[in-house]
Amino acid sequence: MPIEQHPLEPFLPKNAKVLVLGSFPPPKSRWSMDFFYPNFQNDFWRIVGSVMFNDKNYFVDVAGKCFDKDKIVSFCSGFGMAMYDTAEAVTRLKNNASDNFLQIEKTVDLTAILKQIPDCHAVVATGEKAAATLSQIIGCGKIEIGKSLVAEYCDRRLAIWRMPSTSRAYPLPFEQKALIYSELFKSL
Repeated sequence: MPIEQHPLEPFLPKNAKVLVLGSFPPPKSRWSMDFFYPNFQNDFWRIVGSVMFNDKNYFVDVAGKCFDKDKIVSFCSGFGMAMYDTAEAVTRLKNNASDNFLQIEKTVDLTAILKQIPDCHAVVATGEKAAATLSQIIGCGKIEIGKSLVAEYCDRRLAIWRMPSTSRAYPLPFEQKALIYSELFKSL
């Protein structure tokens, strides 16, 4: 099975105060845009729209059945939200987007990322695989869903958050996921 390299560059606005890390993008055939959380069936951008703008379709181009990348990039830049993933190279054990069948070959160089965003003091893992990989990189313990812990890493104090997966395959209703994410955004 081939090793797949990460298809996107980290999105690191200079004012970033939070770094959101998923596991790895789905196969390109599932993308609706060239940005993070590109699968139109994934609810990450709907949750952010619901929490921040009280409109789950805020970042959705309903007619085009895709996300509005320009609106998303503008929001992330203004809010100070950096985006990347915990894996830079993976092997897909099955030809799908499931984290259960991702074998991580190379993890993110978190130190290098954080050096580029000196005002970042919160790192968010979205989903179980991302949280486990992040915990391994940082050397912190397991974090409960919707909770955070404080860790010293890269010469700074970081709040490390574990959020539920925004995949529709994750068995938690949209409203509950949005409520958990709202607590994160309130803290930021």
